[in-house]
Order: sequence, then C-alpha cells, then structure tokens
Amino acid sequence: MAILQFIAPPLPHYIIGGYMETEPGWKHLNRRNIGIFDLIVVLDGCIYVKEDDNEYEVPAGHALILRPDCHHYGIKGSEGRTKSYWVHFQAAGKWGAVDQAENKDDEPDHLQGKRAFTVQTFKMLLPQFIRLSQPAIVYDKLRQLVSLENGSQSSNARWKQQLIFQQIIELLNASFDMHTVLPAASVAEQAATYLRKHYNEDVSIKLMSEKLNFHPVYIARCMQKELGCSPVEYLNRYRLEQAKLFLLQTDLPVSHIAQQVGFQQSAYFSTTFTRYEGISPREYRKRFRIVP
Repeated sequence: MAILQFIAPPLPHYIIGGYMETEPGWKHLNRRNIGIFDLIVVLDGCIYVKEDDNEYEVPAGHALILRPDCHHYGIKGSEGRTKSYWVHFQAAGKWGAVDQAENKDDEPDHLQGKRAFTVQTFKMLLPQFIRLSQPAIVYDKLRQLVSLENGSQSSNARWKQQLIFQQIIELLNASFDMHTVLPAASVAEQAATYLRKHYNEDVSIKLMSEKLNFHPVYIARCMQKELGCSPVEYLNRYRLEQAKLFLLQTDLPVSHIAQQVGFQQSAYFSTTFTRYEGISPREYRKRFRIVP
C-alpha cells in the first residue's frame, strides 16, 4: 500500500470539491503535474485510473488520492453509471511517499533561543488507495463539504469546509491499521508515550524496553526513523519544554525546576537547556517573562 506522509503544521487544506454522476464509458481526465492533490471517493460503480506506472481500480467504498506531481488518466471507460465525490486539496508543508519522507529539519541556529516555545511538528499518514472502514460517515462528511460550496464566498462557510475536510482526512487515516502497515511508527509512538508519561522520573531505557517488550536498539532505530531523534534526545526535548512552562509560570528556583522535570543535577539541566535553546534557563526566564 502506497502511503503519503505530510509534515504539519501547516495542515493540508481544502480548495474545492464536488459530486458527479457519469454515464457508462466515462474516463477520468488526462492530466499531468496539476499541482494539487485530487481525492476521489466512489459511491457506486468503478473508476479506472493510472498514475505514472501504477494502475488503480477504484470501486464503491474506496478512496484514491492522486498526487500533484504525477501524470494520471483514465485507462478504460466505466462499465456502468458511477457516482463519486472529488476533492482538490493542497499541502503547503513538506510531503512525500513514506519511504522517501525526510525527518523534520533542526531549527536554524538563528532562531534558537528567540522563541518562547519550539513549534512541534508531526507526521500525518494517509493511504493513497484504501478501502474505507466507515464509508457512510465519509460520504456524509463529503456531502456536507460540497453542500457549502454555494456559500463559499463566506468566511464562515470556508472555515467550516476546512474543519470538515480535516475530519475526512482523519477518517482516511483511520481506515488502515498502523500496527500492520507501519510497525516502526507504532513502536516509536509507544516509546514516546512512555517517555512523556515518566519524564519527571529517573527514566531507564532498559526498563522502558522491558515494558514495551522491544529491544532498546530496535526502539532507538524506530524513533530515529519516525521522529528524527534517539529516545534520550526525545526525553531531553520533552523535559525542556516542561521546564519552559515552569520558568514562565512560576518563581521556582532553576535548581528546583530541574528536579521537577527529571534532571538529577541542576548543572546538567542548565548545560542541556543552553545547548538546545541557545540561552541559559535564567536568561530564558528574563527574556520571555513579563513581571508585573
């Protein structure tokens, strides 16, 4: 199964959509490098599409996402009447096939220490071709989306369309089993959840591997692939984000904050904070906190 990966924010956004019924013999349009994604959801009949070297038969209850950088066209006419929804959307952020996706770039040096908080990006995974697990709900969301087109000159209608589109994206994501398709992503998520839950304790990677029932080397490999960092680096980053909250919202001494977020030694906390943020904890508090 081909999987598309999107790095957000920014989220993929809706452009325009519609519903169509076609007569027997209809073929999908012949288009190349159109610059936008084309989501097709079939309610009745079957649509036959080729994208570069990949051929798809899209029957009722299935969805196909055509890429903006490929050549796609109908390979044969439909055998009967077809009913389908189509949605054009765009992704302003990074995206790619899952085996080509790159990890998030580190924040540029000139931005380190200039922001109160680090922007946390995340990966959105969508199957390019999938059998819908909840087709009736997807159809209803698409109906709602398209019904707002007549009033799309209204900001309120456009806002509602974006919200409904995100719900459709979520339903597409839910239609495939992450544990089967991408075991590395599942392991990375389990490890990240464990580290977030126990971040203020004396975390042992060995104990974590025993709890998750995976070898620590495999966990590290999965986290590096999916999150772009080792378990220790992930833990440090999460601890520092929590430390920022304490620095901005409390008058606790730096040494006490270090213990609150899981650092056993205040000096090591300050060194780690400075290495990641470019300024010390005290400088950070002075720069971003406004004292009445």
